[in-house]
Amino acid sequence: MTADASATIGKYRCGAGQPLLVIAGPCVIESEKLCLEIAEFLVDMTKDLAVNIVFKASFDKANRTAASSRRGPGLEDGLQILQTVKDATGLAVTTDIHLPEQAAAVAEVCDMLQIPAFLCRQTDLLLAAAATGRAVNVKKGQFMAPADMQHVVTKLAAGGCRDTMLCERGTFFGYGRLVNDFTGLPTMRSFGVPVIFDATHSVQRPASHGDSTGGDRTLVEPLARAAAAIGIDGVFFETHPDPDSSPSDGPNMVPLSQFRSVLERVLQIHALRVSMEAEV
Repeated sequence: MTADASATIGKYRCGAGQPLLVIAGPCVIESEKLCLEIAEFLVDMTKDLAVNIVFKASFDKANRTAASSRRGPGLEDGLQILQTVKDATGLAVTTDIHLPEQAAAVAEVCDMLQIPAFLCRQTDLLLAAAATGRAVNVKKGQFMAPADMQHVVTKLAAGGCRDTMLCERGTFFGYGRLVNDFTGLPTMRSFGVPVIFDATHSVQRPASHGDSTGGDRTLVEPLARAAAAIGIDGVFFETHPDPDSSPSDGPNMVPLSQFRSVLERVLQIHALRVSMEAEV
């Protein structure tokens, strides 16, 4: 990655020479109270950890396994809650968009728009996100080679986006399992954009619970450590006070009570890598 490859997300910069960007929050917006509880916990961590935090929660989980699965409060109510979190804590906020017509409304509240992995090739969605002027974080599709994400960067640039980030979240390894190809991280960084590692979605086991997705949260920290050692600009975690009660992605989430200690250990490896690169 070139030294000046960076992105602006609200008041933060993400990229070489910047504090690690941490995108964190519950998978889906369950309530204003829960979002504020998690966001306030995250704010407290910034007092003595060298990180920039973006709060993330989805107003709609449009790709749930079953039609009966809970999806979230919807666009209007979800954005109201995200605005409350932003006003109350000062954190930058982000959420997923699934349709081009959602981009403008989400950009009025969110400092960054996130493109879900299954939709990363959707040109109209990418161009709508780019047109908002906000930072755009694109999850690499589970079906995509890292090198092919260059086309995503090109599409966003064509739409006027100046603050693009790519996010690794695992690749299909047969049915019901994901693996991470860590060589893909430097490949995507070579496109001149910051790269985020999604530690919690990388441990998903799609549809392994029949009508819902399972996972193994014990693997989150080892994968995040490995990504930090290879070289990333940010890390994505979903966290929750009681993950097993979450309506979405509970098996993959880091319990909120453990999140700080997990992040501290990842930061140690990140800092060591940065210092080693500085010596080269």
